[in-house]
Amino acid sequence: MPLAAAPPFARSVSRRGILAGAAGLAFLAGCGGGPTHPDPGDAATEGYPVTVRHALGETVVPDRPQRVVALSAANADVALAMGVLPVAIPRTVYGGDAEGVLPWVRDAITAHGGGFPQVIGSDDLSATPIEQVAAARPDLVLATYSGLTRAEYDQLSAIAPTVAYPDAPYPTGWQDQTRIAGQVFGDPARARQLIDSTGQRLRTAAQRYPQLAGATFVYTGGMDSGALGVFRAGDVRVRLVTDLGLTLAPYVEQNAPGGDEVYYTVSGELLSRVESDLVIGFFATPAEEQAFRSAPGVELLPAMARGGFAPVVGGRPGGGQLGAVGPVDPVGARRLPADPGRGGRPLPRLSRITRLP
Repeated sequence: MPLAAAPPFARSVSRRGILAGAAGLAFLAGCGGGPTHPDPGDAATEGYPVTVRHALGETVVPDRPQRVVALSAANADVALAMGVLPVAIPRTVYGGDAEGVLPWVRDAITAHGGGFPQVIGSDDLSATPIEQVAAARPDLVLATYSGLTRAEYDQLSAIAPTVAYPDAPYPTGWQDQTRIAGQVFGDPARARQLIDSTGQRLRTAAQRYPQLAGATFVYTGGMDSGALGVFRAGDVRVRLVTDLGLTLAPYVEQNAPGGDEVYYTVSGELLSRVESDLVIGFFATPAEEQAFRSAPGVELLPAMARGGFAPVVGGRPGGGQLGAVGPVDPVGARRLPADPGRGGRPLPRLSRITRLP
């Protein structure tokens, strides 16, 4: 069914709004074993050159990459899962430590025992650090989950082969990210194993919590100038939540603007119409979570009025399991209140779902 025309209160937001929450995702890294720099002696490997077609053209990877720059946290997770230690990883504002490194990423790099990657970028998530990428002297820029523009892609491609997103900015799911990584790193069998094992872990988690089946949710990045930011069905966070058996609230797609944007906003006076069982939201700090709770209009959300709020606070200590697979940072998940529509049974902690065994 085609999406409704963009209502006057809906507007898309910048790359910052997309990347902020994506930093909390740890897709597959715990499944891939210890990350390693590939042996330089294996550079001329059977199966190369590899040609990867993507939304911005096609990229030829001449040999097995030795110096990989991961342009987003998601790209870093997938590289680590594939056993590749990047030479540069992005600074992560949401959930990162003082140096901008996610805890499970730091654990994996420390366990590897090699040199620590350069941390590139800044707190300005809308900027692509072209000069820092060049200084890292990469032979591959992995950007399958990114918002690269054509101009940025051209600049990066002049530095090293750059693999962009397959279809559109940001909705590249973990399965496609892993499949493409298997292609460029010369190990499609390992990529298939990661996809299969991670899919099984998600299915097992969903089976452990059958009360989640069919519960509707809205995934938000918080209030944006008095409006609620919501993620659409194509966003990776939303897709992972649905993998656990929940259903995106119909309102989200019924009122979305046209185009391929995965995030838009709903004005505060209309929040009473955003019907869902749960509101899942990510925040950088406890102060941001509290600001959201007290923001004018938030109390109009039906799920908030019923206590169906699942905040994810990226800056909280603890957790940091590299193998966490899920739509939210397991560190910040809290117990979801009882859902009156489900016989008053409490829903499980998201942390118990996303930190899989």
